[in-house]
Amino acid sequence: MPDADVTLDVDFVRSQFPAFGTSALQDWRFFENAGGSYACRQTIDALAEYYTETKVQPYGRYPASAAAGQGMDRAHQRWAEALGVNADEIHFGPSTSMNTYVLAKAFAEILGPGDEVIVTNQDHEANTGAVRRAADSVGARTHEWGVDASTGLLDPEVFGSLLNSRTRLVSIPHASNIVGIENDVQLLTAMAHESGARIIVDGVSFAPHSLANIAELNPDVYLFSLYKTYSVHQGLMVVRNGLIDELPNQGHYFNAALSGKRLTPAGPDHAQIASAGAVLDYVEVLAQRHGESSVPLRQSVGSVSKLWRDHENRLLGPLLERLRAIPGVRLIGPDRVDESARLHRCPTVAFEPAGRKPAAVVDELAKRRIMAGSGHFYARRLVEAAGLEAEAGVVRVSFVHYTTMEDVEALGSALEEILA
Repeated sequence: MPDADVTLDVDFVRSQFPAFGTSALQDWRFFENAGGSYACRQTIDALAEYYTETKVQPYGRYPASAAAGQGMDRAHQRWAEALGVNADEIHFGPSTSMNTYVLAKAFAEILGPGDEVIVTNQDHEANTGAVRRAADSVGARTHEWGVDASTGLLDPEVFGSLLNSRTRLVSIPHASNIVGIENDVQLLTAMAHESGARIIVDGVSFAPHSLANIAELNPDVYLFSLYKTYSVHQGLMVVRNGLIDELPNQGHYFNAALSGKRLTPAGPDHAQIASAGAVLDYVEVLAQRHGESSVPLRQSVGSVSKLWRDHENRLLGPLLERLRAIPGVRLIGPDRVDESARLHRCPTVAFEPAGRKPAAVVDELAKRRIMAGSGHFYARRLVEAAGLEAEAGVVRVSFVHYTTMEDVEALGSALEEILA
């Protein structure tokens, strides 16, 4: 573990991301990372190498094909080590939305009338919508665990009141793509399991800020998007605790005995899977840069995740303070950073600008070479629960560990000027 006083070397970090050296992005400040992050150099190089040297059918009997298959196997093994799980529990798919869709379809075949499902209105619609439809299609009862309208937060006590012996499936976000605060997955998973339910956790909005130890959290399914964690445009899904053997095969009938293909109805993207683990090479380079070398990958992941979170907290506190001081701004989610909190407040900051359309604010930011976003970001149920106009939604500014204090100061000044 790097020394507790070590802070993230942001200049070194940015040297690992080619986007910061391109003329097209010169002098632009990127605050829509929740929609997708820049790719690190290691990811880009891995893709170029695969397409150049091994763009053939993998697992064949000639060298280029064997190398392609080995690259895909390595990605499974590397991500398994990074997340603290087994390689056969790692499943890649074209996106988290598609992984969730296939997963929900499989669950629909084992649910039925009399069964109950719990979902939230804090989720991205790809997660909650697929599960709701699966339950409806077989006559299972769906309970919505609703957020507090004023804060956007989920109360575990309310969750406990919804659980019972008929609960078969629970679907929750690790962190909302609007509210930002981490939900207590370890606690909620234990509660679900105690009631005999399986639990799906959407980690898309949390993973860019901290790569979780899935074994410790212990959900049955954990999903996130690699393109938001500096990697390729694929979804990664961890399926564990014997669940894969309970779910009906969604792939070709002759692959039913192969657990790695049961939730893959279409052919995988070989190049992106083989390149998916390259971001973990970046993580190890970053760990070494900060005084940690020759340690297991999971240890490097934990140390680097802490560096990311600490850096984000240093930037997030001043930004929230400036937003709190602007009259009429309504922040959605926690408006302060608690350094001692066990649950991380991700730097995904959404707010309602009094008297202004969110899209107009984003247009004004773009004139100042600041990239941000507006809308409901596929969390329309959450936006409506918070009493906001669904289509207009919120202004969302989101950053990650390669963001600088200068970026945040420029954003704060721009917002003060625009919203004055």
